Amino acid sequence: MQTGLTYRGSLVRRDEDSVVLQPGDGAELEIAVADIEQIDEAIGPHGARFATVTVRPEAQLRASFRADAARLEPEIGGALPLIAYERGGAGEVSIVVGELERAWMNETPNRFAYRCLPLLIANQSGWMILNTHRFAATWNGGPGLDSITVEYFDYVPGMTRYALSHFGSGVLTFSVPYLFRTPPGFNMHVRGPANQPKDGIVALEGIVETDWSDATFTMNWRFTRPNQRVVFEEDEPIAMISPVRRGDVERFRPVFRALETDKQTEAGFIAFNQSRAEFNKGIQTNDPEAVKAGWQRHYMRGETTAGKRASEHQTAVTLARFVEEQES
Repeated sequence: MQTGLTYRGSLVRRDEDSVVLQPGDGAELEIAVADIEQIDEAIGPHGARFATVTVRPEAQLRASFRADAARLEPEIGGALPLIAYERGGAGEVSIVVGELERAWMNETPNRFAYRCLPLLIANQSGWMILNTHRFAATWNGGPGLDSITVEYFDYVPGMTRYALSHFGSGVLTFSVPYLFRTPPGFNMHVRGPANQPKDGIVALEGIVETDWSDATFTMNWRFTRPNQRVVFEEDEPIAMISPVRRGDVERFRPVFRALETDKQTEAGFIAFNQSRAEFNKGIQTNDPEAVKAGWQRHYMRGETTAGKRASEHQTAVTLARFVEEQES
């Protein structure tokens, strides 16, 4: 039974040690023979050789490509591996799927914040790394490492302190006891928990090439003002991680365009604008139908004001949980 990922492309080289596959546009993928579950070759026009290669999920692949090259993707719908290699202390640092709810959203009148589908999708679009122990941190405004004090509540000898002052300049650093590995061509977007603001401190974010780097990364937050005591609770998310394909944003060619040059899009916007204005007026004047409806649900349903359904529409994100890998 095959359990790996499948790649297709031109067969550049095949020898006793490795196979080099070219999915397209100059991108090349080198796969060790030991990592291949199955390979099927075919001869194309003019004698060109093609191959379909299935590899083990845990395989280490080497890739080279330009930012504008085709991505080295498994077949559409195939599972992608995401590995968190455990190192010292990893067992006590939890990684969980992003949750739908936020405390501040619960506190909005009638929980109206949950009517915003883009918020909900963002909340769930990644895995959360959780804080292990409750602590308080304060920055005195100075540039040195000693300008931040970290006070752990209920500290016991031998307990690992993952939060520390490492860079100075008001930056609080969390050590992350995992080395992440993504498939070739995928970076890791590391940021604070989506839509979860924290008074007195803001999460910094970075994009890490986790498909090849043997280095770990840290999660960093910067104080927004001095002498503000900030508390991180136990199991509070301190980072959110999401794989992103390298170079995708560079493939876009942004332009400004007058709306009236696209009559279909312009008509759709005018219909939306008029519908929203009429609905808001109905709410303000206590129109029974508008009050009963409460809010317009076109976007939530994936349809335009005119009722045209989107060809693709997502109302939830379902991520796989990190699990202990079973030995084969």
